[in-house]
Amino acid sequence: MADTGRALIGAEWREADGTFTVYAPATGQPLGEVADCGPELTARAVDAAAEAFPAWRAMPAHERADLMRAAARELAARAETIGAIMTAEQGKPLAEATGEVLSGADHLLWAAEETRRLYGETVPGAHADNRIWLLPEPVGVVAGITPWNFPVSMITRKLGPALAAGCTVVLKPAELTPLSAIAVAEAFVAAGLPAGVFNLVTTSRPAEFGAVVMADPRVRKVSFTGSTEVGRELIRQSAQDVKRLSVELGGHAPVLVFPDADPVAAARAVARSKFLNAGQACTAPNRIYVHSSLAAAFTAELVRRAEAAELGPLIDERAVAKVTRHVEDALARGATALTGGRASGGRGTSYPATVLSGVTDDMLICREETFGPVAPVLEFDDCDTVVARANATPYGLTAYVWTNDLNRTIRIAEELQFGMVTVNGGPLAPPQAPFGGVKSSGYGREGGHHGVADYLEYKYLSVGLGR
Repeated sequence: MADTGRALIGAEWREADGTFTVYAPATGQPLGEVADCGPELTARAVDAAAEAFPAWRAMPAHERADLMRAAARELAARAETIGAIMTAEQGKPLAEATGEVLSGADHLLWAAEETRRLYGETVPGAHADNRIWLLPEPVGVVAGITPWNFPVSMITRKLGPALAAGCTVVLKPAELTPLSAIAVAEAFVAAGLPAGVFNLVTTSRPAEFGAVVMADPRVRKVSFTGSTEVGRELIRQSAQDVKRLSVELGGHAPVLVFPDADPVAAARAVARSKFLNAGQACTAPNRIYVHSSLAAAFTAELVRRAEAAELGPLIDERAVAKVTRHVEDALARGATALTGGRASGGRGTSYPATVLSGVTDDMLICREETFGPVAPVLEFDDCDTVVARANATPYGLTAYVWTNDLNRTIRIAEELQFGMVTVNGGPLAPPQAPFGGVKSSGYGREGGHHGVADYLEYKYLSVGLGR
């Protein structure tokens, strides 16, 4: 990679006064040094985005779309290279990493098509000589803050709708995975995106970046994916100049497997969702409620899938410590590890795919987000009360339901207090669907036309016609 250690500000790849080290979670060895940008370079990035904004918003929609499609093609062409970078610094298997890059390109393509559909509205006037229109306008400069667990797709899911709406962007990637973000920025530069439309600020000091963008009135929207704790702090800071926010925060997804479901099919799908990215996903199943009549068949298949799962390492030692604490608490309270249940030790941060049975709602693993490859199985008999158990969390991102009963599907989906409900393995995050949660999982949506709408204001224009 060229420019590996630099930030992208305006048309320039910039060095900073200092650097920080990126480490490989698989080995603990350093991968490289990256520019550690402070407040001054962050402010310059905002300057560049603000200067680029008038021309970008005025560019005809089809021209913006052409540039976004070119960026998507560049990403897809570099999928194997960027995937290898992601595997090195984040740890997920190469097939998952390459697939994520291609998925990110798909999100850009979808958003590019949405540029042509940013329609306004004509509203009936108040009287014969009055005309009313609603005009869609981009909110302005956007600050994006992305996490380490999906370091490419989280970028394109923010960049795509922002650029489609006519916004310019200053983006800060997670300090654990900046190399993937730099590779994405290189693809956008190669695609010919105008200077300042996309700026990348790498830093090991996220609070300093946040302080600059939250205090600058030119930054009109912040899109953040990360912890609920940080999201709450950004919400507090946004009050100063009433910035618009989209915040996709933590999750604690329940799975409900009802007695009429196919237990083997359900277990296979749950294993795919649970062990993807070694369980390091906000949508990962965290509490798996299985009707007692299906528990034996479901659990047996889940164990088979866990033992065959190909996992990368967890992101760092803190992640291993949290998973270990959750598993040890569950075992001490009476749960049983049917497979896994103990860190492998040695170099790196590996933790095996783990299935726990005999889990109860009072265990730590059912109250905190584990963010690791641990599948806790809880049995139930009362189909009428299990939804209340599923809802007993401050989070509300994703819920999974397995049933072949249409009446139950509708009723349960309406009762679940989650932003997204998937039934019998329906996909969660295609480009055309609005991804997001409720309660402490945040607000705002990414994907589909709803995601682009989050970057628009609608100006009300009322015209009186003279005679």
